[in-house]
Order: sequence, then C-alpha cells, then structure tokens
Amino acid sequence: MTDLERSVRAGTVGRPHGLDGSFHVADAVPELLEVGAEVYVAGVKQRITRRAGFDARPIVRFEGCDDRAGAQALGGQEIRLPRDGAPALGEDEWWAADLEGCFVRDGTVEVGVVTRLMQLPSCEVLEVARAGGRDALLVPLVRDAVRAVDVQHRAIEVDLRFLGED
Repeated sequence: MTDLERSVRAGTVGRPHGLDGSFHVADAVPELLEVGAEVYVAGVKQRITRRAGFDARPIVRFEGCDDRAGAQALGGQEIRLPRDGAPALGEDEWWAADLEGCFVRDGTVEVGVVTRLMQLPSCEVLEVARAGGRDALLVPLVRDAVRAVDVQHRAIEVDLRFLGED
C-alpha cells in the first residue's frame, strides 16, 4: 500500500493569501499542517514551508509554489498526509476516513453505513445513510450513543434507544 493510499485528509487548498504562493486551508486538520511535513496534493508530494494564521483558518505554502498563480492552480485540491507522518491517536480516537464506510448496527438490527464524519458545535457526529431512502441518521460520537467501534472489521455498534429510534 502506498503513502497516498494510507493517508489522512489534512484539508483542502483554499483561496490564495498574498503574492508568495501561500493559501488558506479550508476544512483544515491543523495538527497535520506543520512546517516540514510532506503532504500530497493531486497525487503530487509537496513539502510545507510556511504555516501561519491560526488553527481555525491556517495559511500554508508549499516548497516551489512561489506565486499567487501557483496557489490558484492548486485551488480546491485535497491535502493528504501519509499516516506515518500524522500524530498518534489516543484511545477512542479515529481518523474520519477509517469511520467512513463502516456498517452501523444496534445488536442484530442493521442501521446503515457511515457516509461522513461531521463537526457540529457541540461534538462530532457520524452521518449514517439508511436503507430504503430514509433520512440519514446523525449519531453523536459520545459514549451513550456509540457502544463500540471496530475499524478493523468496519463495524460500529450504536444504541438506537439513546438516539430516540425505536
């Protein structure tokens, strides 16, 4: 498996900032955007040479991207970091990419499949697509709602009763 295949999303190249090739990072995971980090953008390895701004709105520049036009050319591209360059996760922490596609169930009841992880003001939630075209179920990542996560087996056990589903 290549570095790119085993990578985590660090953000998306946003609008340019200034004339030196720097740009804002949209939907950033700030701890993954450190100076010196090697990331992939559109499948091409890039090295971060500048990190400014603040965590909610970081500004980054890549080695060799020295002007506004270069930053604009990268606009909208996803920034990915190889997992071996990412900080270690703590207990009960997962990368969004590992949760997406997991099957969700409550005991023997199949609920659906995780389509994405969303950050809401109070906590992160799993968006679960349900069979039959029903509205998606939002599952907060809190112990009362999520009983167990098994990334290796692509399974998440939830408590539908806690979620108000009978």
